[in-house]
Amino acid sequence: MPQLTISEVSRQVGLQPSAIRYYERIGILPAPQRISGQRRYDTAVLYRLAVIQRARQIGFTLNEIRQLFFGFRNVTQASERWQKLSQKKLAELDGLIDGIRTMRRLLKKLAQSCHCQSLDQCGEGIFRSGCGNVTVTPLPAKHRGANKPSR
Repeated sequence: MPQLTISEVSRQVGLQPSAIRYYERIGILPAPQRISGQRRYDTAVLYRLAVIQRARQIGFTLNEIRQLFFGFRNVTQASERWQKLSQKKLAELDGLIDGIRTMRRLLKKLAQSCHCQSLDQCGEGIFRSGCGNVTVTPLPAKHRGANKPSR
């Protein structure tokens, strides 16, 4: 079986070598054989990386991908693994969609009804209306980066 270098694997799957090394470090890629200190892969690594890339493309986290590979009994077929994880992901997406709809509704209401001159006045109105105890479900961390205050 041909032995591929990390550069060859990287080129064939379109990933940086650092990503491949990271996947090894976190255990979703098996440690490769080493020849003269260099990583050498068999072609099966290309297939595993294809699965990882597709899973990332459709929104699975690295922990979910780890579960895809290792979270089932060895006899569990790939299709059953995908179905179970997809059901969980779809439920998560439904929750996010509901949260987004709620945020949209609140933002539209705010844009139409707020006539405050200052944020203190706005806060007083929110407090007095009893809306100060509204619970908002935060977006997952990967979606929060854009919310950092500008300087």
